[in-house]
Amino acid sequence: MLETESSLLTFPSAFPIKVMGHAADDFAELVIEIVLRHVRELGEGAVESRPSRQGKYLSLTVTVEVDSQAQLDRLYRELSTHTRILMVL
Repeated sequence: MLETESSLLTFPSAFPIKVMGHAADDFAELVIEIVLRHVRELGEGAVESRPSRQGKYLSLTVTVEVDSQAQLDRLYRELSTHTRILMVL
């Protein structure tokens, strides 16, 4: 196990990321494509989706295995700057 001074997390670690955007047929594909640029793979059941009550928005929770705070930061940065993604938690 690696632990960095700048993070309270211990790595490697499974980390859930919630991504929200307008509901569209390709939104989940877009998010997964971005995530896979930063992690090796997504395990079975790693992606959960939930539409809003009115169906206008889609929330995805993607659980990723990260090896460092820098890797997690890069992933958050790319997700949060994409024009189709409204929020990343």
